Amino acid sequence: MAETMLQKLIQLYPGRIYRGVREIRGNLLIVDGVEDAAYNEVVRIYGKDARERFGSVLETKIGQATVQVLGDREGLDTDTVLKFTGSTFKIRVSEDVIGRIFNGRFEPRDGLPPIVTGELREITGEPINPVSREYPKDFIQTGVSAIDGLFSLIRGQKLPIFSVSGLPHNLLAAQVARQATVRGEGEQFAVVFAGIGLRKTEAEFFLEQFRETGAIERLVAILNMADDPAVERLWTPRIALTVAEYLAFDLDMHVLVIMTDMTNYCEALREVSSARGEIPGRLGYPGYLYSDLATLYERAGVIKGKKGTVTLFPILTMPGGDLRHPIPDLTGYITEGQIFLAQEMYAQGIYPPINVLPSLSRIMKSGIGPGKTREDHRYLADQLYDAYSRGVKARDLARIIGEVGLSERNRRFLKFAEEFENKFVNQGFYENRTIEETLDIGWQVLSILPEEELVRIPQKIIEKYHPKYRS
Repeated sequence: MAETMLQKLIQLYPGRIYRGVREIRGNLLIVDGVEDAAYNEVVRIYGKDARERFGSVLETKIGQATVQVLGDREGLDTDTVLKFTGSTFKIRVSEDVIGRIFNGRFEPRDGLPPIVTGELREITGEPINPVSREYPKDFIQTGVSAIDGLFSLIRGQKLPIFSVSGLPHNLLAAQVARQATVRGEGEQFAVVFAGIGLRKTEAEFFLEQFRETGAIERLVAILNMADDPAVERLWTPRIALTVAEYLAFDLDMHVLVIMTDMTNYCEALREVSSARGEIPGRLGYPGYLYSDLATLYERAGVIKGKKGTVTLFPILTMPGGDLRHPIPDLTGYITEGQIFLAQEMYAQGIYPPINVLPSLSRIMKSGIGPGKTREDHRYLADQLYDAYSRGVKARDLARIIGEVGLSERNRRFLKFAEEFENKFVNQGFYENRTIEETLDIGWQVLSILPEEELVRIPQKIIEKYHPKYRS
């Protein structure tokens, strides 16, 4: 590095410049003589080529700091100069972020210039004060019948999808990002998409979907790649939520934040924790995994006096399909429901392969009904769920004694379960159903059953919406 540049840095930032690195371990720089570094502090790094790079303080000890280099480390050696900035990572937010695609360092990856106007904000953010929260009560239409009809997503809710490797959760994430909308005149809606630890093919798929379908016009995408430093996977969801908070609480927009895959985030957290020498907890994850996830999930919600909302739709793959694994286990405690994807339904060719019976949305009832969706929504959802559970039991019985051994009533429920899966749950990847279309399909499927079996629906609702009375 030119001595003039080093002298200039020392003049601008006296006491915060360190020259010389004791050891380089991959993307980690071990720096001696550092007395006042802070965890997650941003570091500017200059090699002999005088090119500026960025890093983050991963660990601090007395007289020592471990810095993780973000991005390319080629050209760095033990004569590297580091400038400790004294602040955590910040991004510049403005209305210009809509329609843009960034990497895990919030650098443009769409070929357009970086965001130069707007306010600088730290990505750490803060969970919403419980006193300032309002109870979520407005419906978000995803265009996916199984979600809209049975596990409705409500503005301000945290509703995760639990999947396993090999299932089409990325397809579902892209479909929801493309189709989701809020109902009502004059409502502004945006989607913030956070791809965490994506493979190249996955990133290309999402980019193609967003661009070809026009979804990018109301979307902000932050895509972190699998070969990026682990600390960037910790930044990606925080960047996404910082952008979402600005759009919602400064620009009065309703924002849906989709994150995939939160398992990659937790794996990165475990990797960073191990590098810092922390005592591991269950399965090697840090003991603060629950509180760390809560700092992300609790940034979603509705704030009193604010028109905008932040809704969180995280997707995670359960390692080995184990629901008791720390990641899904702790996520279930923080969020308001969960939607499961099933390998058995995917093997039958059903998309999306949503496993209805163990799934639920805990605050669905506050966001549906007259003036929000339709007056029959709650009754229809309860009846569909009840009838499907009976149909699944009939299917299990048929595997033992054969379908011919079933009673006439059980055969009707078995037929209902098949029609429910093939017509209501199953739909095309590009099929965007309104809530009215979803509810009408639900009634068509229910018409398989005798009217006396519809015990969860008031008679006046049956006479108004049942196909028998509408034809």
